[in-house]
Amino acid sequence: MHDIRELLDLGPEAVRRLARRRYALDPAVLAAAHRRRGTAVKTVSDLRAELREASRGHGGKPSEQAREKARRLRERVQEAEAAAHAAGAELTELLLPIPNLPLDEVPDGHSDQEAVEVRRGGPPVGERTGDRHHADLGEALNILDSSSAARLSGARFTVARGPGARLERALADFFLDLHTLEHGYTEYSVPYLVNREAMTGTGQLPKFEDDLFATRVGDRELFLVPTAEVPLTNLVAGQLLPAADLPLAFTSRTPCFRAEAGSYGRDTRGILRLHQFEKVELVRVCAVEDAPAQLELMLAHAEECLRRLELSYRVVLLPAGDLGFSARMTYDIEVWLPGSGAFREISSVSDCGTFQARRAGIRVRTPGGDKEPAATLNGSALPVGRTLAALLEQGQRPDGSVELPKALQSYAGFSRILPDGTTD
Repeated sequence: MHDIRELLDLGPEAVRRLARRRYALDPAVLAAAHRRRGTAVKTVSDLRAELREASRGHGGKPSEQAREKARRLRERVQEAEAAAHAAGAELTELLLPIPNLPLDEVPDGHSDQEAVEVRRGGPPVGERTGDRHHADLGEALNILDSSSAARLSGARFTVARGPGARLERALADFFLDLHTLEHGYTEYSVPYLVNREAMTGTGQLPKFEDDLFATRVGDRELFLVPTAEVPLTNLVAGQLLPAADLPLAFTSRTPCFRAEAGSYGRDTRGILRLHQFEKVELVRVCAVEDAPAQLELMLAHAEECLRRLELSYRVVLLPAGDLGFSARMTYDIEVWLPGSGAFREISSVSDCGTFQARRAGIRVRTPGGDKEPAATLNGSALPVGRTLAALLEQGQRPDGSVELPKALQSYAGFSRILPDGTTD
């Protein structure tokens, strides 16, 4: 969420930057709501001061007239407090749907087609013919079973069996070991159900409520996490962090649940866009001036996963109109899928600046004793399903087998899936 004073001080600049995201900011509406809240807060303050003065009296037992005046003032204070609360709620309701301001170095554009390629990594993309889609490979090897998943849960679910299930477990363990043992992240096991406050803190609510799975038991409402970013970031919600403790680096493996509202017809084959998938998430919390360097570091950590898995990929810088709601700058890592003949997103690594920290109340105590909002960053490193799809497509061989990269073989317990679905 934005600081209303900073947003209004930016004036036309805020309008310009948000227009790059196709968001039409109306500063006049915000300014009027800000004035109403300020007036309401001042009224509360003035009435409280008057009540304190009336309560002091002039010595001795207060008269009936003085007691009646104090009573009326207390009622007016309560009414004024209610009005101030309503004015504050109105302003918050206006601020919550406003997305983060893109940084100036973020390119213009509104779709992934306008992303700017930064670099490529892994083996060069070669010209091959006859490469099969991972859905076809998974069915042929009998390691992915979409028909059973459809009977259990409907569309956009999958069942992995045998070597497929083993590979999913191996990938998650490989990612977590890499990030905790070499990259310095602390691993957490977190709840998969979180409250509305946590979802609001990281920006999923109120904008993306239609894309979330919710559950209600009695009067208790909880949401299934769309990403471990939500519980990991909220581990420090409402806290004042000593600057000396920063940066914080968290990681967790969780299932992720997404309704994918508005994406119907996209990626209907295979395991690229499911309602439920597993992912290893990275979250970093730092001082705002350190955020650009922390973004590059997190991107390097995500890329290292792909390098060690010997996968071809590229890094792109997303345009302003394609940024996630809470991000001010995002790199996407796109992995090469020869079965589709295209690069497809496998990770987004985002700098959110102070946007989430303001919503979640995450602050830093500076060495000088000031209290400032922290900066938060998050990234996938990596989703299990999409990585499995890339391994199948890039690892396929003409005889129908799939070879695993050396880094994964000790985790999986085999080096190759044979055409009949067995391993060696």
